[in-house]
Amino acid sequence: MTKLTVENWVAETAKLTMPDEIVWCDGSQREWTELTELLVENGTLIRLNPDLRPNSFLARTDKADVARVEDRTFICSAHEEDAGPTNNWRDPLWMKNLLRSLFKGSMRGRTMYVVPFSMGPIDSPQARFGIEITDSPYVVLSMKLMTRVSSEVLTKIKSGDDWVPALHSVGAPLIDEVGVRTPETTWPCNVEKYIAHFPETNEIWSFGSGYGGNALLGKKCMSLRIGSALGRREGWLAEHMLLVRLTSPAGKDFHIAAAFPSACGKTNLAMLRPTLPGWKVSTIGDDIAWIAPDTNGKLRAINPEAGFFGVAPGTGIKTNPVAIETIRANTLFTNVALTDEGDVWWEGLTNEAPEHLIDWTGADWTPKSDTPAAHPNSRFTVSLEQCPTIDAAWNSPEGVEIDAILFGGRRATNVPLVVEARDWEHGVFMGATISSEQTAAAEGVVGTLRRDPFAMLPFCGYNMADYWQHWLDVGLGLSAENRPQVFQVNWFRKGQDGKFLWPGFGENTRVLEWISRRLDGSVAASASPIGNLPALSDLNLEGLTVTTEDLDEIFRIDRSAWLQETNMTEAYFNQFGERLPAAMRGQLEILKANLA
Repeated sequence: MTKLTVENWVAETAKLTMPDEIVWCDGSQREWTELTELLVENGTLIRLNPDLRPNSFLARTDKADVARVEDRTFICSAHEEDAGPTNNWRDPLWMKNLLRSLFKGSMRGRTMYVVPFSMGPIDSPQARFGIEITDSPYVVLSMKLMTRVSSEVLTKIKSGDDWVPALHSVGAPLIDEVGVRTPETTWPCNVEKYIAHFPETNEIWSFGSGYGGNALLGKKCMSLRIGSALGRREGWLAEHMLLVRLTSPAGKDFHIAAAFPSACGKTNLAMLRPTLPGWKVSTIGDDIAWIAPDTNGKLRAINPEAGFFGVAPGTGIKTNPVAIETIRANTLFTNVALTDEGDVWWEGLTNEAPEHLIDWTGADWTPKSDTPAAHPNSRFTVSLEQCPTIDAAWNSPEGVEIDAILFGGRRATNVPLVVEARDWEHGVFMGATISSEQTAAAEGVVGTLRRDPFAMLPFCGYNMADYWQHWLDVGLGLSAENRPQVFQVNWFRKGQDGKFLWPGFGENTRVLEWISRRLDGSVAASASPIGNLPALSDLNLEGLTVTTEDLDEIFRIDRSAWLQETNMTEAYFNQFGERLPAAMRGQLEILKANLA
């Protein structure tokens, strides 16, 4: 990491961006109060009814600044091939010259906030530090919830610890080059947007957007894109994974990391309420895990984040009651609807919509309206500490040992409810070939698949083929008994009538129970062409209204459809050329032979 001093970097950035003043943030409650009052005053935040939602606020973004902008997200490695075919690449010198021209004077009339933050418990050996410079007080509030903002980080850096410089501007100066002041807007942003990562120098430059991971630079930018590059150099893994502790009725603990692309039930699993008596799931993290070998030769993980940045639509009492309890207070909502009582609402929160709302754009809304009340990517931002299922070790500097790794996508066909990898190489192959169907498949024909290897497609900071090799190297560097077992799960398989075969949600505990029994060796598995499958008699199905026919279908392996899928996988692998690990090509050939 860079050895540039924080003071020099702040001074250089101020000279470039020309703010009115500089404020050093400390993450205190006083700071929160001052900034929320400032943003309520200028209309960026709406204070919610304190009797219904204490210390909580609603923000409405510009209509053009509502989501992650993957096409404006770049990996600026020195060589294009090091970014790989799945990333957008720009030459780092070219990109920095462009960004300097955009950042020049971008903070005129604004305050520059200097936000020292830690990803991970500050005293953890796995923690990494960053300094975000931003001109958005909304970002400062969000970083307080999502990271550990503290002056202690500056102390660590001054004592010699490495750090990541993360520069952000909404790109909307309030004073132009000739000194004319322009009116402030409730959501400043710029039509031109760049989120640039420099993996060789561990820098992040983000311009033009004030939204989510585009602006909260500790999240995907540092935790995954820069984090994955750091992990590769330093021998650890930065992963788009949830972390949970599964506890059996006998009190035995199993720690599970799981990678799921979006819309595949990730947050629901992180906050699972088991339906099986005596079982317990506690939440360590819902989005990111940093995993490293410990001194005992086992993989140990921390959640580098301190908060949830959750998608609101679809989150409700039925789907995720734990999330609903978590956001009862002290929450920052973005682009959801406002009720007449001063509370929030979105599609899926309740079975029926209120008769009148103010939608996410600020317009009147009724159930007869043609548009959704909340933006489909509307969010809630809240501290992990408020989660009722939070694990006692969520903030432990030592982290937790990983017993199992799960991969899953949204597949209506082909992929069984659960399958165990034969070994580590096969497990990496499973992760490398995660996909979700974008269109429904019919009569065994494989649908259009969106590949999202390890759920890291938008987040890997270097060549994806090298990333797979790094996973192989980390696992094969451990003894066989210390490697976590790898499983693939699929809650979304459908029957010919188009209905889900598995009830999902809390009933997924039944799959986790079988996995735990595989981990402690108390149950066998049967070999199949694609991996090891459970015997139906070994799944705890008591009280579950799933027919034998549906269970047979949920584990059926259609060899013809799978062979079609291997052809698609081969075409997908070919884009990586000679950088594709030989083990991945070997696993594909094994799969073809098994199916034939």
